[in-house]
Amino acid sequence: MTSDIEDTAAPLIEHLTELRDRLIRSLVAFIIGMVICYAFYNPILNFLTRPICAALENINQECSLQMIKLQEGFFVAIRISLLGGFVLAFPYISYQLWRFVAPGLYKQEKNAFLPFLISSPVMFLLGASFAYYIIAPLAFDFFLGFQQMGDSGTAVPEGAKPLAQAGITFNGSVAEYLSLTTKFIIAFGLCFQLPVLLTLMGKAGLVSSRGLRDVRKYAIVGILVLAAIVTPPDVVTQVILFSVVYGLYEISIHLVRRVESKREEKLRAEGLWFDDDEFDDDDEEEEDESGAGA
Repeated sequence: MTSDIEDTAAPLIEHLTELRDRLIRSLVAFIIGMVICYAFYNPILNFLTRPICAALENINQECSLQMIKLQEGFFVAIRISLLGGFVLAFPYISYQLWRFVAPGLYKQEKNAFLPFLISSPVMFLLGASFAYYIIAPLAFDFFLGFQQMGDSGTAVPEGAKPLAQAGITFNGSVAEYLSLTTKFIIAFGLCFQLPVLLTLMGKAGLVSSRGLRDVRKYAIVGILVLAAIVTPPDVVTQVILFSVVYGLYEISIHLVRRVESKREEKLRAEGLWFDDDEFDDDDEEEEDESGAGA
């Protein structure tokens, strides 16, 4: 009995040791990515500020962001290095995850899991690009529309004091701008994971295409709420986000249906598939026989 416990404890210790080693490697890769991004944080910041600069140029305004606090520039560089370091290290981290999980999977499970591991960063990149190139410019144009030029030259009756009109001009904080932009990028990158997540759940049997179709009306309400939260209070950007995410939801239904079709074909080939109608016919025959016996 004692030897059996020792035999089971030894593989567990080996797995924990391997997990520790792969976590350390992933952490080292993340730190290296951070150092690289910190060294080049200025070009990265210039890239991230292009949408607001383009929006300001459209209204003939100088692109200038302020450091409200003395240490703000340093923390901006740290935030950029954290985000950029994770992006650079993500392929290596995914590889370490795959090397840890793969030995415990059958060949068929490996073939099923690997495409999702590859498609997930691709879909995140598509969502981030969509936010950067489409949503962010629309959002910034909307926000900058609330500026107004000061004007005290309005005609007034003789002897009356002219009423001054306050000038409202954007003098944004670089930290606040970076926080808003990264929020857009991360939020849309996560939204584009919807097909990957639902298809993987469908492959695991946790959701079905019929179930996704049945809850479509609730999904529409949820996507509308998500669009209202993630995007600014601008109808155009909200409609764009809703259309994209709902389209991804419909694509997910189609992908889950394809997974179910392949599973059905495989079970039919092995003679393990039974239609629901067959079960219903068997139940009816049993009820008729029980009724006749009574």
